[in-house]
Amino acid sequence: MIELLELLSTGQTAQNTPAEGADLVSMLTMLIPLALMIVIFYFLIIRPENKRSKKMKQMLDDLEVADEVVTTGGIIGRVLSIKEDTVLIETGSDRTKIRVLKASIAENRTVHDNVEESK
Repeated sequence: MIELLELLSTGQTAQNTPAEGADLVSMLTMLIPLALMIVIFYFLIIRPENKRSKKMKQMLDDLEVADEVVTTGGIIGRVLSIKEDTVLIETGSDRTKIRVLKASIAENRTVHDNVEESK
């Protein structure tokens, strides 16, 4: 491909020799496994991480008051209020209130009916 561009820019005629064809084949044999590794890397690492990230962001956006949540530290509580980046949760029977970052919520254990209004 590069040789073709060089030939077009200089205006010379192409004279393929066996050595030039071998160089192209050896270059392709090096590039194909590299491209294959990049594709495998994308499908095994990047794409699943993007899906997890979107799912986590959706869970945090759908968080509502009275949801039962689990923090990354393992604290289980019920949401009392939601601010921009913090959440006030109530834990235990003694009604202890803890303010945590929204990003530290690992799981929402409340099942919501995702009823979509049809119109």
